[in-house]
Amino acid sequence: MIRAAVLAALLALPAGAGTLEGRLVTFTVMTWDDPAAPFLQARGRTVTVGAGIEFGLGPEGLTGGLDVVPVTVEIGPSRVEMTYPKGMGQFFTAGFNGYVLRFETDCALFSGWKVDKAFTTMPVTDADIFTDRGALYINVSGRDYGPSARLAVDLDVTDCPLS
Repeated sequence: MIRAAVLAALLALPAGAGTLEGRLVTFTVMTWDDPAAPFLQARGRTVTVGAGIEFGLGPEGLTGGLDVVPVTVEIGPSRVEMTYPKGMGQFFTAGFNGYVLRFETDCALFSGWKVDKAFTTMPVTDADIFTDRGALYINVSGRDYGPSARLAVDLDVTDCPLS
């Protein structure tokens, strides 16, 4: 009887409660010292989070001497993983040079985050990540990338309703 009540309560939760699955997300690459005047803002791409890789970005052409570093992004229910399938180098050093994942929502989607140090090979720390309502910012400024580089961020996702 208790199991049935717990199951019924779980089924009553909104489809996206505490998860990124099924959410609309726009992913872009940005570089700035002043966010109001970015050196680079790549074309954003929008998808619905589901099974498999959400984004596979490649170079878009130079803008102010900068271009997008090829990256593959997989988003899970409460995790973002990035790998670098092509090329090697170092990200341009700026106040912010990295990724913005903007989830369509009107509430604060994240209550916390933590770099998965067992998976991550890049020297990225929790301090390199910040959020603003439904947007997640990951700063990789000055870090090395290449085929052996990978990054994972585990997220505390709130119960924001799907927009």
